[in-house]
This record gives sequence, structure tokens and C-alpha cells, in this order.
Amino acid sequence: MQIVKIPSERVKTLLGTSGETKDYLEQRMQVTLTVESEGEVVISGESIDEFIAKDIVKAVGRGFDPSIALKLLSDSYGFKLIDLRDYESSPKAIHRIMGRVIGEKGRTKEIIKEEVEADIACYGHTVGVISKLEMLDYALNAIFKLIEGSPHANVYAYLEKCRRKIKEDEISKLLK
Repeated sequence: MQIVKIPSERVKTLLGTSGETKDYLEQRMQVTLTVESEGEVVISGESIDEFIAKDIVKAVGRGFDPSIALKLLSDSYGFKLIDLRDYESSPKAIHRIMGRVIGEKGRTKEIIKEEVEADIACYGHTVGVISKLEMLDYALNAIFKLIEGSPHANVYAYLEKCRRKIKEDEISKLLK
């Protein structure tokens, strides 16, 4: 049994209209989800299923759409959650960092998604990333550069370099 606490305002998203999202998640993951209105979710099932379900529930709780969180059912996807309180203590500083990660009109988030195929959710004091495992480090490095205050142009250049490396790796695999 696993217990995950999610924000109470995200319970509706986890449940879906008349419970169909919860039912779908239970069916796909072969677990039972008991959801309290305050946001406590009890997950029960086989150990490995509980472990995967815990990340999916946590991802939905931290701002991801359930359809994106379900990517975690695949062994080739990973999820990381960055708590910005580990880097800044004042709400104003956390808000500034969140703004840097999102970018003007969401452009920085979109560039990260385009270049390294990573889905990003900013919620409360956290930044969540769901991506293919081989791309996850690139996305996390870009986000950490933004947290540390690197200029956006430098981060975009880094992401373009990562994209070129990914394409080169794909071509070399095809040629072998």
C-alpha cells in the first residue's frame, strides 16, 4: 500500500467527471485508488503497480493532465519533481523562478518540449518533468540552468545542442 498526498484542488482532475479517470487509471495500472476529498490517495495492488501508480498520481497532483501522466506506464518514460523551496525560500523568489521556467506566454516551456520532447508542469512550488528517459537529463539540466539564473538564450542554445546530439545518435544507430 502506498499513500500519496495531492493538493485538494487536483482531486477532481484525478477523479475525472463522474469518476471515469480514476476508473481508467485503476484498470490500466491494476491497482485500487481510494481518494479522500482532502487529497490523500491510498494506492493498493501489486508492489510494482503501486510504485508506478504512485508516480502517476503524484504527476496528476502536481499539474499534469492524466493523459500525459499515463506515459509513465511505459518503461521508457521517467518523472522528476523539482521542489523550488530547495533553492529559494521566499515565495517571491519561487514565483520569479517559476516565471523563468514557464517563459513569456509559455514559450520557454514550449521550447523545452520541442527540443527534448519533455512535458513540463509548473504547479505551486514545484516543476514536474515527464520525458523519455534518454531525454530527461537534458530537460532537467535546462531547468536547473534557468533556476540558477542562466540567460534564456544560453539555455536555448544548450537545448539546440542537445537536439543535434540526439539526432546524431539516432543516425549512428541506424547506420550500425
